[in-house]
Amino acid sequence: MELIVLVDKNWAIGYKGDQIVRIKQDLEHFRQLTLNATVIYGRKTLATFPGGKPLEGRTNWIMTRNPNLQVEGAEIMNEFSATLAKAASIERSGEKVYVIGGATIYEQFLPYCSAAEVTMADLAWPADVYFPNLLEIPGWAEVSRSEPLQAGVKSPFTYQFVRFENSKVLPY
Repeated sequence: MELIVLVDKNWAIGYKGDQIVRIKQDLEHFRQLTLNATVIYGRKTLATFPGGKPLEGRTNWIMTRNPNLQVEGAEIMNEFSATLAKAASIERSGEKVYVIGGATIYEQFLPYCSAAEVTMADLAWPADVYFPNLLEIPGWAEVSRSEPLQAGVKSPFTYQFVRFENSKVLPY
């Protein structure tokens, strides 16, 4: 299982219920990685998607404490341990599983992820939700980094695609 996240230079990921920034090239990178895979995310993250609907071309698992939630095009997951077991089964069949947010979901699944695809922007935005700094967590190490990329023609910041791997991944 891997995770995907976009962070600013302070590891911020959200503000007032939404992402801190959207970068067109990052969205395309995300799409390429997750297409035809299983994605795990929370109900609040679902609300940030276009139309508040599950992502097309992927198997969507929405983690929630609400056992009555129903979302067309998604499977509702209420039990963390059952979700881990199902993810392991999916991966054994050769399919990729990605954790894609939000903060609570990232925190729960992080120790079980073998890798993280992190888009790192070189600016800081107003934020109230943060991702753990992988550089400070034992076992996590940067293994590759793209050249700095310009976010847009008029954008005053750059970003990089950075891959981290976890040498202390917990079995599931």
